[in-house]
Amino acid sequence: TTVDRKVRRMKLISPTGVEVDIGDTLQPNEYIGMCRREIMDKFLRDRAIAFGAVPITGLVTGIDVPEDHKTSDNQYTIHYQAYEEGKSAGTPKDMNVDLIIGADGANSRVAKAMDAGEYNFAIAFQERIKISEEKMQFYEEMAEMYVGDDVSPDFYGWVFPKYDHVGVGTGTVVNRPAIKQYQKAIRDRAGDKIAGGKIIKVEAHPIPEHYRPRRVQGRMALVGDAAGYVTKCSGEGIYFAAKSGRMAAEAIVKLMEGGKRLPNQEEIERAYLAPYDKLYGPTYTVLDILQKVFYSSNGAREAFVELCNSKYVQQVTFDSYLYKRVQGNNPLDDLKLLGDTIGCLIKGYSIAKPDAVFSNPVESQKRL
Repeated sequence: TTVDRKVRRMKLISPTGVEVDIGDTLQPNEYIGMCRREIMDKFLRDRAIAFGAVPITGLVTGIDVPEDHKTSDNQYTIHYQAYEEGKSAGTPKDMNVDLIIGADGANSRVAKAMDAGEYNFAIAFQERIKISEEKMQFYEEMAEMYVGDDVSPDFYGWVFPKYDHVGVGTGTVVNRPAIKQYQKAIRDRAGDKIAGGKIIKVEAHPIPEHYRPRRVQGRMALVGDAAGYVTKCSGEGIYFAAKSGRMAAEAIVKLMEGGKRLPNQEEIERAYLAPYDKLYGPTYTVLDILQKVFYSSNGAREAFVELCNSKYVQQVTFDSYLYKRVQGNNPLDDLKLLGDTIGCLIKGYSIAKPDAVFSNPVESQKRL
């Protein structure tokens, strides 16, 4: 199976150590699936091959884009190094294609070739830590989320259960050079629960902070991280990568009418981008606002944790995460939540310690 663990409980820990348990609102068949990318990616790759995709083990080194690709049917040329099993050196090869869907991550070569524009990004850092079976029992169906400027000045730290280990990590946009300092802090905050564990793998990845300025150019389209489809607050991107990939592919296949014609940029934008933005645009917007409000200072983080004591907040939060749409349509509860939010923010700022001051004026301007 591609799902290692089914998380049904979450513990949220504030900067001062206040803990809130979340999960009572979940239905018996609801859970957050935890997986390892190497397992899930192989599953998706094998399934694509079973449906007729032709895999090529290679590294793209360049893409030639015709100057008139927005108005003509001239093909694109992909240059790549092809690799064979048992050989370390690749063989230079070319491929001419009618369309390109760039699903090649935050450092997308397709995005650069099509002049998609830049975006700001976070660095996510994670250590996979093997802990004892006894300690692992605590994380059977439990994930932990730590907030505080010690673990991240603008995000959160986490302990997520995996197959036979936990993933312990954090992320930041505004102070990327200090990521290892924040990683040490999340290990310290987890404390005895991961004590004695062995680090079996270290992972670090750039995470886009917003959409690329241009996601379709001519007959080139971006999906997933390459397009910037990662939500604020949660930092989730896997679902949106898979969903956008499917939506783009289905839209383009339909436009091609069985291979009789090639779609143009306007048609791809109308058939792929417009439906995607209609479905998920509000989700990105709301989560962006929430991150700016509640991850910006220790006072706001204390308020966020206290608010999560509310069963209504838990219901809305989990439903929004599980079903990828902004939930909450009870006007009275929403009005009460507004009042509670103001009260919790006032209280949070009164008890929280000031955030540490940092400065990185040069590196913070870097974009992908």
